[in-house]
Amino acid sequence: MAPANPIATLGYAILGLLARQPLSGYDVAARLKVPVGFYWTAHYSQIRPELQKLQQAGLVTYEAIPGPGPHSKKVYTITQPGLDALRAWLTQPPKLEAPRNELLLKTHSLWLAGPGEMLPLFRAAAAVHAEHLAHYEAVRERMEVKHGERLTMPDTPEFAEYATLRRGIGFETECLAWCGWMIERLEDRQDRG
Repeated sequence: MAPANPIATLGYAILGLLARQPLSGYDVAARLKVPVGFYWTAHYSQIRPELQKLQQAGLVTYEAIPGPGPHSKKVYTITQPGLDALRAWLTQPPKLEAPRNELLLKTHSLWLAGPGEMLPLFRAAAAVHAEHLAHYEAVRERMEVKHGERLTMPDTPEFAEYATLRRGIGFETECLAWCGWMIERLEDRQDRG
């Protein structure tokens, strides 16, 4: 039987962050950029209403503390029902979502454009993937120095972050290799006229 107010995937992402430590809405938004933003994104305008839904459902509570300005700051904490809901969600198969990638869509019809017209797209994509990969590798190095053996323990938050980071590194590595392969093919075709 489905719950009366099903939790959105964003809600579970927030619960996962709050399971690590209490956070303000601003802190949740920052952590949804790095490291969660590597694989799941949300706008700040989505976070506040989701926190309110989670609070109304009894999955989080908050404490108002003095903020840097004239208003107090809400610091959210996950409740036991929130932890239970998060644990139940973790073992459910993920919803299958259709991938959406505009570059791949354009690649599917690239034969309609000349190689010289398509090269800038693939060079730009390669540059973005190289930048992401360099960033992920730098994060990996910092994590390995800071957390050491904890990165091998699946029952720690550090391992969970490291595991998702490794997937991101693999994804960016493959995308960069594919872009390089496409660039080589297009340059070869352009050279042959």
